[in-house]
This record gives sequence, structure tokens and C-alpha cells, in this order.
Amino acid sequence: MPRLTLIVPAYNVQGYIGECLDSVLQQDFTDFEIIGVDDCSPDGSGAILDTYAERDARVRVLHLTENVGLGHARNAGMDEAAGDYLLFLDSDDTLAPGSLAAIAARLDATDDPDVLVFDYTRTYWDGRLLRNKRADLLDESGPAVFALADRPQLLDLLQIVWNKAYRRAFVTEHGFRFPPGYYEDAPWTFSSLISAETIAVLDRSCVLYRQRREGGNILRTVSRKHFDVFDQYDRVFAYLDARPELASWRPALFGKMTDHFLTVLEKPGRLPKNARAEFFHRAAKDYRSRLPEDFRRPPGGKGYKYALLGLGSYPALVGVTRVNNVRNLAKLGGRAGVGRAKRAALGMFYKSQLRMPLDDKLAVFSAYWGRGYSCNPAAIEAELGRLAPDMRRVWAVRSEHRDRVPKGVEAVVVGSRAYWSVMARAKYLTNNVNFGDTVIKRDGQIHLQTHHGTPLKTMGLDQAQYPASTSMDMEKLLRRCDRWDYSLSANRFSTTVWERVYPCRYTSLETGYPRNDVLLNATAADVSRARSELGLADGSTAFLYAPTHREYEKSFAPRLDLPRLAEELGPDVTLLVRGHYFYKPTGRLADLQASGRIIDVSAHGNVEQLYLAADALITDYSSAMFDYANLDRPVVIYADDWDTYRAVRGTYFDLMAEPPGPVATSQAQLASVLGSREWRSEESAGLRRAFRERFCDFDDGRAAERVVRRVFLGEETMLPFVPLDERTPAPSPAEALEQSARS
Repeated sequence: MPRLTLIVPAYNVQGYIGECLDSVLQQDFTDFEIIGVDDCSPDGSGAILDTYAERDARVRVLHLTENVGLGHARNAGMDEAAGDYLLFLDSDDTLAPGSLAAIAARLDATDDPDVLVFDYTRTYWDGRLLRNKRADLLDESGPAVFALADRPQLLDLLQIVWNKAYRRAFVTEHGFRFPPGYYEDAPWTFSSLISAETIAVLDRSCVLYRQRREGGNILRTVSRKHFDVFDQYDRVFAYLDARPELASWRPALFGKMTDHFLTVLEKPGRLPKNARAEFFHRAAKDYRSRLPEDFRRPPGGKGYKYALLGLGSYPALVGVTRVNNVRNLAKLGGRAGVGRAKRAALGMFYKSQLRMPLDDKLAVFSAYWGRGYSCNPAAIEAELGRLAPDMRRVWAVRSEHRDRVPKGVEAVVVGSRAYWSVMARAKYLTNNVNFGDTVIKRDGQIHLQTHHGTPLKTMGLDQAQYPASTSMDMEKLLRRCDRWDYSLSANRFSTTVWERVYPCRYTSLETGYPRNDVLLNATAADVSRARSELGLADGSTAFLYAPTHREYEKSFAPRLDLPRLAEELGPDVTLLVRGHYFYKPTGRLADLQASGRIIDVSAHGNVEQLYLAADALITDYSSAMFDYANLDRPVVIYADDWDTYRAVRGTYFDLMAEPPGPVATSQAQLASVLGSREWRSEESAGLRRAFRERFCDFDDGRAAERVVRRVFLGEETMLPFVPLDERTPAPSPAEALEQSARS
């Protein structure tokens, strides 16, 4: 029997649940169990829970067959709990290091109270930490154990369940259960505190309470569901009515009820405007029916609001609220002024276009900050032309890259009148990076963010932890991301990262990367053509070397002696180098290029064709490894500066421990791997197999079609995925040559 049971319900939290579980499993106190409750989550939360359960016996998972809501999910977890104490942890929050040891020690020191109350800290996306404003209520001076009557001010703490540990026998004895609906913590919290014979406090911040910038919080959701608060207080007072011995708590709980009603009514972003008066009159009815005879209204403005509630005077309360909100309204007006100034700066032409109707048959595409026709947007644009040929498709490029757009593809130059016209009027805007800050998201426009790689290195908000790697303004970044309607994902791993580091209101589309479709659909003839266009001889071996960028290097410095490597590998090997190595080739390097032993493919417009042509990929930390793995061809990692890269940029997993193939940390090692059969050995294939299972979830050759049907054609049902072991990647160069010989 464990000392502690932590119950963690999960619903649409795949971007956070891993961090939550890690914060528990990495505690120095180990006598606990975790019961993860998959509340029929439509995302990957349940699968993530299962992964943790496979790795650690302390984790058990319940998969509910229907979505029952947070309260009933907690109940399901309680039914399976075995610990002496119950703790509830929301799946987007985390435990501070050392918290469980501190909780367990305090429980021992206070002789197992019914309830232990501890503190929490709000954590914000920009790194700010704000401890609970009423932390003073958790002062440990005075008696270590007490009844609520001795410290009734504990009722002033936020009405939450997850800042307490509850003795399981106490919960069972009183039959405490969570009700359905919003504000489900109120009946549980009040009932348990007033019923507890022994309470203790721990003056330590144990829970890091994540303040999501967007979504995941009912307090920032406009809905009639906020009317659930009435049902919750019906339950609170029904509990009191059934227990006359607790009647002395009626005035205090009446005050808490009234404060809660006023908070829901007055806070912006909760009730629909047309429901506020209805809510007020329901609150007034409950106020009058439950008003204790000896109740004294609080002094000042709060007491005046109580009186207005008792009188049922909604217009008067609205007037008071307006006066109290003058400062907030001024702030809102200031932000609107900034927005108006920004729109005015876009120019009269753009403003005039913004007033024009949207064109439902117009779609704009761009990639890599307007640098050409490529990546996921290009694959989607081509598929849109196939499935919806009546759609006008326009490509936005910078003037210096205009020649990179294929003939027959309509293009506009970024910043031109034509550009601002299509940006203002297009129904669909697709990019693999963010559009510029001056682009305004119109009502009815659909922004599709495709991304351009699987993240090994930290991205978005996580980059703030590595200031040497970026000078990005995170607030501006998130304002750009606010425009997204859809975020594309190549694998479930990416989805969990994107949703956490870009916390905005978009829908994740787990479709696979459209740019990788060709890697599954290309034929032997396509592979042979790709090699022929590069001048690769039949039967020769081509290694594609594609290193990534390093923010900590001010200028490019080659990490390999390429002429020497080419000579060591021999005349039957060609190095395809995609980077910035050969601006001024001289001497022996120029000779090797002339002989075809090294080919600079840095300016090649279609990296997928390079993948098809190569027998193997050599890379360091580039996302190319995730794409190339779809071909099920060898990948070799050359990582001579892994420790530096990881420390400066940060990474999401240890590539040295989970590589897609052999790892070399020096040129001598690399030459040895490539000069032998190690790069294509069975061991190499085993590493690649595990890597593909983790990162090639969705790339089955139909990603572009999924995106077009879902986003542009409005089809809700996604095409099913071909299982990984049933996919047939494009043939390798050797297989293509063999098929050509047979034909």
C-alpha cells in the first residue's frame, strides 16, 4: 500500500501530460502511485499515459469509454486508489521538486490529519512566477493540528482540490465524490474542510499552477456552463442541511457562495452578454432563499453589492461594476488605439482591400519567409490544384526569389500592391513560418501553419530558457501564432511540443507532412531521374550531408574536411553537400567538385529529390533525419559538438541515446562508419526501426490530400492512416537500378 496516490485526469493535454508525469516520477520521495485517467481524450493523451505506465510500475492507467468530465474522472481514479492519502493533480500542472517528500514528512509530523493544505505558485508562459496571494494563511506557527473552527480563514483560499492531501479513509467514511459540471471543486472543498476533525498546513509551494495563455481554463471560456455554479452550491447547502451539527458554518459558506456568484457575474470572458441578467436574477433568488437570519454583510463596496443582490436590482449592480472597471476599460481602450494605429500604418490601399469581401476561391501560399516554392505549402498547393482546380492559388515570394517559382504558378512579390490585395481578400493563408506582423487576420480567413520540421531543438516558448539561442520577442511571437486556425503535425511527438510551446487557440491536424508524400509515392523511375539530374553514376554510392545551423557561431565554419573525407571513401562515393560550404571552392576541393566526387546542392530547390537520390543521410541535429527516415534508408549522425549544441539551444530528447543510426563524434569515426558496412548494418537498421516507430506515425503518402480535404474542402472525416509496417517507401537507388534492369 503506497503512502500517496496521485490522481491525474487527462483530456486534450498531450502537450502537457508528459511534463506533469515527469515532475512526479522525478521526485526524491518514491512511495506513491499515479492513477492516470484517460477521460476518452480525442488526442494522444491516453497513449502518452500508456507509455509512462510501460516504463514505470508506479503508473496505472484507466481508459474511460466515454467522456465524463473532470469530476467523474477523478471519481474513477479514487475508486482504484490504494494510498493512505489522495492527491489530485491537474494534467497541465506540475509538482515542484521535493514536494512529495515535504508532504509526506508533514503528514508524519502531524500524525496523519484528515486534510493537509499546502501552497501553490502560478506559472506563466513568459516565465513569471506568482505565489498564492494568501500564502500567509499557511503559516505553520501555532498548533500543528487543528479543526477548521480554530482557523476558519482557510476558507478564504481558492476553492481548489489540488492544494490538499486527503486521508483516504476520511474520504471513504464521508462518501465524498466529485459532481459533474463547472466549479466541481467547490462542494468537495467546502464539505471536506468543515467535516475534517484534524487539519494541518504546509507552508511550501508544492504545485506549479500553469496559467495557460489560451485555452484549457473554464474561467476564460464564455459559456452558459457557468450556470453550473448554482448546482454546485445546491450541493454544498444540501450537505449542510443533512448535517445539523455543521449548521454553524452556514453564514461563512453563504458568504463564499455570494462572493462566487458575484465573481462569475463580474469577471469578463465568462457569461455570454445575453445571459448576465438571467444569471443575476438566479443568484438573487438563491441569495434571498439562503440568507441566514444573523448574517452580517461585509463592509464597503462588497457589502453594497450584497445588498443589491438581495434587492434583485441588476441595473444598479451594472452601474457599480462599470465604475469599478474604469481602469480596466482604459487599458482596453489603449490596446485598441495601438491596433488602430497599426492598421493605419499598413496604408490606405491595404485598408481598402480589408473592407472588400473575402474571396472563398482564393488561397495564398508562402514558405521560409518568402524564399521560394517549397516544403509543405508547395505540396498542399499542388494537391489543391488536383482536388479543387477552380481554386485560385497564389504564391507569395520576395522579389529576389521570384525565379524560384515554377512556371505556371501564379506569384506576387511580398510588399507589393498585388500582395496586400490577396492577403486581405484570400480565404486561405498557408505558410510554414509566420506571416509578417503587419498582416491582419480577418474574420472568416483561415490560417494554416504547416511548420517545417520535427523539433529536436527547443522551439517557441521553450527557447526563452536558452537566451543565447534567440533574441525573439515572445509576446510578438504568440500574437503571430494567435492567427493560426490549424497547426500541422507529422507525428504525435511534434503535436505535444507545438501545443505546449505555441499556446494559442488553433486546432492540431495530425496528418503527416505533405512534403514527405513523395518519399512514399515515388517510383523507381523517379529515383533514377533524381540521380540522373545530379549526374550520379549508376551503382555509385551517394551520401547526402545536411548539417544544421548553429546559433552560437557568428559565421559558417565547416565541421568536416570534405576533400579528405571524399578521398578516404574512394572514387565510387559522391558527397552531396547541402549547406554553405562552397561559395569559393579552390584547390583540391574544386577538383573534386569538377570530378563529381562532391556536389554542392545547397541551392537545390527541392530537398525531397535529394532524399530520393541519396543512398544514406549524414546529418547532425537537422530535422532532415525525421523526414529521411520515411524512406527507411540509413541515417548516420555526425555530432562532434553535441554537448555544446544541447547546452546552448536545448533539445527535447537525447539524440546520442536514441539515434536513427550509427553516431560518430569525430571525422575519423565518421570515415570508419562510412568506409565499412556499419552504416547499413543490422544494428543500424534496428536503430532506424525504433526511430521510425516514434517519429513516422502519420507520413504514409496521403498527407497533402488529408490537409486539402479537411481545411479547403471542409471534410470532417480524415483519411485512415496506412500502418507503418504496411507502407512501401520509394525504392532505394540500388532497388531502382535493379527494377530498371529487369524492365
